[in-house]
Amino acid sequence: MKLFKLLLIALTVAVIAPADALAQKRMSCTRDGLKNMADLYITAQTKGDISGLPLVTGIDYKENIAVADINTGIIKKPMKIDFHRSMYDTATCQTFTEVIVTNKAEPYVLGVRLRVVLDKISELEIIWTTTGHWLFNADNYLKYSSTEKWDEIPAGKRDTRETLLYAANSYLDAFIDADISIVPWGIPCVRIEGGAYTAPGGVETPESDCAALPWDPKEIGVPSGVNIVNRRFVVDETIGAVLVLCTFGGGTPGGGSGAPDSHLFRIENGKPRYIHTLTHMLQSSFQGNMPNDGGGAKPKAKS
Repeated sequence: MKLFKLLLIALTVAVIAPADALAQKRMSCTRDGLKNMADLYITAQTKGDISGLPLVTGIDYKENIAVADINTGIIKKPMKIDFHRSMYDTATCQTFTEVIVTNKAEPYVLGVRLRVVLDKISELEIIWTTTGHWLFNADNYLKYSSTEKWDEIPAGKRDTRETLLYAANSYLDAFIDADISIVPWGIPCVRIEGGAYTAPGGVETPESDCAALPWDPKEIGVPSGVNIVNRRFVVDETIGAVLVLCTFGGGTPGGGSGAPDSHLFRIENGKPRYIHTLTHMLQSSFQGNMPNDGGGAKPKAKS
């Protein structure tokens, strides 16, 4: 009997040991592990040096949806980062980080997605915007984003992953036919678009409405006829965040393929609370009427 018990213990250890070893290899998919990866990215971007990043061989590196060379990419450009905010998707081992740089000579707002596999970064994708891009204003972006409350939501009040995705997708789907009735609008809610702000005069109130366009806060609606495609998601239930990397406009009769875009949502009680938008498109490429920036100033298109 004693020999049988010893054999049973030995077999149990043999089964558990590989499982424990595998769990250790997957530690990067915990919230703390993903936070560490995002912090490593911030250090790399600050220095313009990727030597400290645990990259897989043959990493999938993209900038503005297109495949790029990581050795000559924007990640190799040193930046003095004024503000950053990260979210962590433990279900898919992804992170997303919003990065704001107000350097007068070279301002940027970046959206950075990482995918982690066995403690290494297998995908690194950056949407970047700078002077001349759609409604770009890094100073405004910093002013409004840095004062928002993206804290952890108590466990009993968190929305499910499905609810968060529904809210984000409903917002993006509304652009096809300008049908705002399908969106579970929340009030108060404010939107930052490149640097434009939906709150009239740049001041949020309890009545602030994300359904209002930044160039006319009294007009309820969204542009019609825009198919937002190629959606990739990062979801963080802990802070009610959903990130959608996408193509804003799936194609035009003239053959255009749309603009690289990111939409970042803070969802509370199933309804949008904050929406941040980055679009990698030159202001001069826009063919419609130029919007105001929410504060009343009308941005100028580059010639």
